[in-house]
Amino acid sequence: MFQSINFVNPLLKIKHPIMPNETNYRSILDWAEEDRPREKMLLKGCHSLSDAELIAILLGSGSIGESAVGLAQRILGSVENNLHELGKRSLQDLQRFKGVGEAKAISIAAALELGRRRQITDLRERPRISSSRDAFNVIAPFLTDLHHEEFWLLFLNKACEVISREKLSIGGSAGTVADVKLAFKKALDARASAIIAVHNHPSGNLKPSDADKELTRKMKEAGKVLDLPLLDHLIISERGYYSFADEGLV
Repeated sequence: MFQSINFVNPLLKIKHPIMPNETNYRSILDWAEEDRPREKMLLKGCHSLSDAELIAILLGSGSIGESAVGLAQRILGSVENNLHELGKRSLQDLQRFKGVGEAKAISIAAALELGRRRQITDLRERPRISSSRDAFNVIAPFLTDLHHEEFWLLFLNKACEVISREKLSIGGSAGTVADVKLAFKKALDARASAIIAVHNHPSGNLKPSDADKELTRKMKEAGKVLDLPLLDHLIISERGYYSFADEGLV
């Protein structure tokens, strides 16, 4: 008598690349000329293109059964159409998509990095800070994509214009250490009239910790003594920001 044996197909254990849906496929060449990404950019300008269409131009081509736009839509769909999240993807992550080889992955990563660097180039104009949102817009490109914590300072002049952005410390995924004495020394060296403190939470949780609250209190008191006020302390993540000033804690 033979006993029944359950065989496991070894192919089921193989990780396949993320595959396209090949139904209703139409090549970009079959589209109306004004709807093709490159031609659309020439006719209407880059601002008329969707994120997927811009990425399709970087890709140059799709794969069998899928256009470049379809491939781009699939890539964006994997990160819920969030470009910040896409910027965190490694070259290996991008190459998991069928139709994306090393060259295409590098093109996407390079474009995202160039966009990030454009946002963090040295200040040529001095943005004026009149709200927590203004401060967030000035510093967010430095911090939203990080997997570790960093503590930064915005130095303002008497007109509440940003004269400098200064990284104070770098930590791990769970926290970083900020030296209050060093923070105010840098502010005095920069001849700042006011300070805004900023750090990120890689976890996405915007709720301030007890340590965050204690640090804010110390900086507020030091600012009073030195006549160099702490105007706000922002906690930043890809989900937005928390402002101590907006909550009445500064």
